[in-house]
Amino acid sequence: FRGADELYKYYELYETIGSGGFAKVKLGRHILTGEKVAIKIMNKRDLGDDLPRVKVEIEAMKNLSHQHICRLYHVIETSTQIFMVMEYCTGGELFDYIIAKDRLSEEETRVFFRQIVSAMAYVHSQGYAHRDLKPENLLIDEDHNLKLIDFGLCAITKGGLGYELMTCCGSPAYAAPELIQGKAYIGSEADVWSMGVLLFALLCGYLPFDDDNCMILYRKITRGKYDNPRWLSPGSILLLNQMMQVDPKRRLTVEQLLGHPWVIKDYNSPVEWHSQQPLGHIDVDCITEMAVNMKKTRESATALVQEWRYDQTTATYLLLLSKKQRGKPVRLRPELSVCEDSCSPLHQGIQTGDGLHFSEDEDIVLVRSLDFVSDYIDDCPWLSRETPKKLVSESPSKKSASSRTPERGRTTPQHRQERRDRDRERTAENKENVAAQDRDVDLFALPPPRTPASSRKNARQKNALTSPNHNASGAKVSLRCLSDSSPHTKAFELTSVSNAVGPERRSRSLDMAVTGDSGKKKRGGKVFGSLERGLDKMINMLTPSKRRALRDGPRKIRPQYNVTLTSQTNPDQVLNQILSILPEKNVDFTQKGYTLKCRTKGDFGKVTMAFELEVCLLQRPEVVGVRRQRLKGDAWVYKHLVEDILSTSRI
Repeated sequence: FRGADELYKYYELYETIGSGGFAKVKLGRHILTGEKVAIKIMNKRDLGDDLPRVKVEIEAMKNLSHQHICRLYHVIETSTQIFMVMEYCTGGELFDYIIAKDRLSEEETRVFFRQIVSAMAYVHSQGYAHRDLKPENLLIDEDHNLKLIDFGLCAITKGGLGYELMTCCGSPAYAAPELIQGKAYIGSEADVWSMGVLLFALLCGYLPFDDDNCMILYRKITRGKYDNPRWLSPGSILLLNQMMQVDPKRRLTVEQLLGHPWVIKDYNSPVEWHSQQPLGHIDVDCITEMAVNMKKTRESATALVQEWRYDQTTATYLLLLSKKQRGKPVRLRPELSVCEDSCSPLHQGIQTGDGLHFSEDEDIVLVRSLDFVSDYIDDCPWLSRETPKKLVSESPSKKSASSRTPERGRTTPQHRQERRDRDRERTAENKENVAAQDRDVDLFALPPPRTPASSRKNARQKNALTSPNHNASGAKVSLRCLSDSSPHTKAFELTSVSNAVGPERRSRSLDMAVTGDSGKKKRGGKVFGSLERGLDKMINMLTPSKRRALRDGPRKIRPQYNVTLTSQTNPDQVLNQILSILPEKNVDFTQKGYTLKCRTKGDFGKVTMAFELEVCLLQRPEVVGVRRQRLKGDAWVYKHLVEDILSTSRI
């Protein structure tokens, strides 16, 4: 990205995991903490009149801090672009989860709905109205908890929540009657209506108000009449009726929802809506680690953090705090400091490096960069290494001594002198061993790649290359890098829906739903050519079978909720069946291996729907599956289109 030098100072960018009308969301990693983040990238030229909406979203997310709201870490604005670095949620959209399960049980719905009520009560307490509440704007994190996103249409009124609004915005299927009628409305009351529609979608798997014709849809909403399916309990029917009242003054309030009998059933306590992550909280452990890294006192580090400028300092503190809350060590990478003015070409090379792929391991291992020899992941047991700089500059005798690196941590000159003295003593005692070490160093410019020292090592190497960042169980993501000579293979976020049979219903959205995409990476130049070529040779020896598998056949993945199982065992047959159906459904597509990028267009040639279909092999059971991922377009329309394609293909 042009003008993204400031971004590349602090973050490594990987796959595209979402796209919309004017924004793209990429998976990234904060270099200093090693934490995964979601980076929303927007070109100001594309934003146009939507630029104020982005400013509103940024301001709202700076002021809102809650356990069920997606957290903003960092904002970088250049003359041409805006980058928003946010919390990364591995489980994908709530919409995908609903469709994958057809509909949710009342018990599971209650778990999610309590979290929605908690988030909305907090948002309203801060004087905001969200105005675009829907399943696509709720993400599932690794702990299977919901996070509210997309505050671009939110409103904060100077006169408080009782102040009347006039702007008609949001998604029609979730909009309150008074809003689509163009009347003045109260933001919190409109949000309660949307919460009722969302609750209906959770319990039923489809929308209460729906029609292909917008005018008919609006008439249904203004009448407030919908059919309750037979499986709904009397308590659920009563709650839905109380929330979807046409007269906003007769609707339940969020305060009443906190202690509603249906909401507290099996809990025996009202919903806790106060923030567990209050703004301005300062954690001593995080401040101490930052102070040591920045070579500052704790007082000065605290003063920097308390400015809350949502820059590198804010991002580092919040990501350290997130690590601590998840039980990870509160540590930063000792090799790097918080750099404000410059960044080595090495880190810029990582951003555009070719051949970065995802697997189902626990964490990311950077292989095709010199940086991988540093202590990258704080929460994994790594074999200790020296840096390439020492390998290049020191003599062979010193290399053999320096290869025995001490435990993690910062060493003082005195410690380093003591270590050199001990090494000299060992050299005098055993010259034969030193000679053998010297020969080894001459043969290998770099030590062998460091791998996690755990009993799961062999199992990890057998895993296929997948990206389960949107599965419901919150599986962690790992990244493996192949050499330059390997063919470029894309990785995919699991944000799509699986096979679900439900009533054929549709809705349209006025805003851009952010969903997954697989982006191409640009080839980066090498920084230290000879060293990296030597590393590439080692990688080739380590991973030839995986590279051949990527080239010769479909990926092997674990069964996920966005994968449709088939009765076939031949992936080529499944692929050919889908290819024969797409033209009949007026779907344009481009093919790359076993992945099809599909799209549909409207009357004037504008792309209305974009999605991916990938034929893959499932590890257990060993059958062919079809992974599905929505990239752009209305979620419910996408659901019926893809179901139609796969059912017609008879797979």
